[in-house]
Amino acid sequence: MNARQWADDLAMGLRFAFAGGREGWTRAVLTAVGVGLGVALLLLTTAIPSALSERDHRSHARDDFTYSGKLLPKADDTLIVANTDTTFHGADVRGRLLEREGARAPMPPGVGKFPAKGEMVVSPALKKLLASDSGKLLRGRIPYRAVGTIGDSGLIGPAELTYYAGGSGLEAHLATGTIERINYFGPSRWNQNDALDPILILLVTIIFVVLLLPVGVFIAAAVRFGGERRDRRLAALRLVGADGRMARRIAGGEALAGALLGLVLGTVFFLTGRQLAGLLEVRDISVFPDDLNPSPALVVLVALAVPAAAVLVTLFALRGVVIEPLGVVRTAKPPRRRLWWRLLLPLGGLALLYPMIGQGNSNGDFNQWMVIGGTVLLLIGVTALLPWIVEAVVARLNSGSVSWQLAVRRLQLSSGSAARMVNGIAVAVAGAIALQMLFAGVEHDYTKSTKNDLNRAQMEISVRGDIPLSEVDRKLAGTKGVNRVTAISLGSVGTGPKDPDNELETAVGNCAQLRELARLTSCRDGDIFRIVGDEYGSETKKLTAAGRTLYFDPSYSGTPHHTAAWKVPSGVKTAVQREDPTGYERGGLLLTPGALPAAAAAGLTQKVYLSLDRSMADADEYARNTAARMDPLADVFNLTSSKQSLQFQSIRTGLFVGATCVLVLIGASLLVSQLEQLRERKKLLSSLVAFGTRRRTLSLSVLWQTAIPIALGLLLASVVGLTLGTVLLRMTGDTVTVDWASVLSMTGIGAGVVLGVTLLSLPPLLRLMRPDGLRTE
Repeated sequence: MNARQWADDLAMGLRFAFAGGREGWTRAVLTAVGVGLGVALLLLTTAIPSALSERDHRSHARDDFTYSGKLLPKADDTLIVANTDTTFHGADVRGRLLEREGARAPMPPGVGKFPAKGEMVVSPALKKLLASDSGKLLRGRIPYRAVGTIGDSGLIGPAELTYYAGGSGLEAHLATGTIERINYFGPSRWNQNDALDPILILLVTIIFVVLLLPVGVFIAAAVRFGGERRDRRLAALRLVGADGRMARRIAGGEALAGALLGLVLGTVFFLTGRQLAGLLEVRDISVFPDDLNPSPALVVLVALAVPAAAVLVTLFALRGVVIEPLGVVRTAKPPRRRLWWRLLLPLGGLALLYPMIGQGNSNGDFNQWMVIGGTVLLLIGVTALLPWIVEAVVARLNSGSVSWQLAVRRLQLSSGSAARMVNGIAVAVAGAIALQMLFAGVEHDYTKSTKNDLNRAQMEISVRGDIPLSEVDRKLAGTKGVNRVTAISLGSVGTGPKDPDNELETAVGNCAQLRELARLTSCRDGDIFRIVGDEYGSETKKLTAAGRTLYFDPSYSGTPHHTAAWKVPSGVKTAVQREDPTGYERGGLLLTPGALPAAAAAGLTQKVYLSLDRSMADADEYARNTAARMDPLADVFNLTSSKQSLQFQSIRTGLFVGATCVLVLIGASLLVSQLEQLRERKKLLSSLVAFGTRRRTLSLSVLWQTAIPIALGLLLASVVGLTLGTVLLRMTGDTVTVDWASVLSMTGIGAGVVLGVTLLSLPPLLRLMRPDGLRTE
């Protein structure tokens, strides 16, 4: 058999698909829709790395904080940048105040002109939010007049909330960590992202396998749509002289037609989805449509692999089908499926993963190819085992209602078709269960508990020191939703005015406020306390001996400070350490306002702990607004009981986005598959209705035909998912624990998708259940 004969037979199959009448092109279109949905998701997946890369590139291109600890001298090309980031209703708002110091000051990406004082340029999303009713509270926090829009090159996504505002007088505050002088925008060697550790790389690898494998399963199932009617057409070909091999190649050509049309539809779906991507935001992640550009090499791979797979899957499916001139020997009872070779797939997967058990973060990287291979074999084992399980179970199901018997008999005759429809959802659920176990098992490694006492405070605010502490206390105490305010001034004293050998922490506040920081005996205005009980207690006592001269706010490395000399008076009292609301136990000195030298006040910063009324939804926002009115550079953040690695959060967000896309594909593909099966049974359903079968009975039978394979598929998926999750956790060295709530939720989501698809297929089913469906030409 030469290549010419293969090409001719495949071409004949292509012609049958498109020129074979309504039956041919209907099957081709259904196949194309199923394949197209899978191709669209494959293209989207191959485009995600490009979108993330572009997102990171734009993010680094606008970096403005080096965190080097060095202060650039003022020059014609320098710019002072102040961080004014905030949060609004859980969404991050990126803000910057800009004060240029020369004509050649660097311009932020996406900005055409520096905003003057009181003006700002904003992202389109922030402009829309500020103009809406829901942005009323935010407008009070960003009191600048919008004079322009930030271009795409200055944004990481179309939904990002960000602005640049004009500032003045920022040079006096360069000593703080949120203001810096720069001479360029772009990445710095001081703030490069850390590389992913082996466990996070394992997570990413498993995510890609788990999300992409169901897509491949659905594409393989889609090219087999309309198999029974196709086989009858093949029998007709035998009557006109085609041999069995030629008939199979022609069938491959028909599948190839659907796959090629699916590539076209998939491209259309992808381009449509890419345009819609700019309108969507999932967990604060949004991308520009132009960033979703698949890698050319991967596009070529998809374009070649999908048609080739369509032909190979068809030839493989027909390997045990005898196509004779008078019919296809598939309606007879098929031989029982064998189990032994189906078990080899999951066992082979376990064999590949076993050598990496116990490796974790301490023994180097995991072998990614073995991880991918082992995971694929385990999950593909679901598709191999499920047809055997469905066949074995339905063979033992007999008695029951009429609808039950109709469903069981149909499953006994075509258990393979039922299993194919369920394979994709079973693989997806098995992978999801394993991922949930892996995430739950390693989460504690990337989640650190804080010492924040949320019963004492839920928010912390840092304000400039030139704002009187009494004003800070008064304004915040009068803010709606604030129950209690603990405002203190923080600073330091050293043994010298510049680069001192020793330095002590200082805190200034009234007696009630100081009691939040230490345990005091008696206290009145004018008192000074030295904290004892920590490891530096003896050193503190020595440095604060009466008559010794100390210096408030000593300077380092030439940075501007407000150094003030102070002679320690006699009568300094002692205080015992106590954790503040953030769990920090401070040492050094505590001063009441009457004991603070007037010259030292300018070198202090104000720290405020707020207890909020959680029954008020916008209590956080009111507090942030008050802080911004007092000090646009105020640093405000909520206290939490734990903190999680940003890398871990990003991976989890990526999983959520990908899982959402796969669920959409699962639902759409199942619906197409269900409609295709109903189309094939049109005459059978019409015959049953003509003989008096109730529509309710037929509807219930269709429901049972879906429910039985789904129940078996989800049960198998749970077993395989738990097995894979256990192995993955053993690989990371973590304790194997099963989050049964997650397992049940994953299976519930899978069952919910199938139930929704079944309900959507009921209207077409009712239309098909008419006696006139027996009419033919």
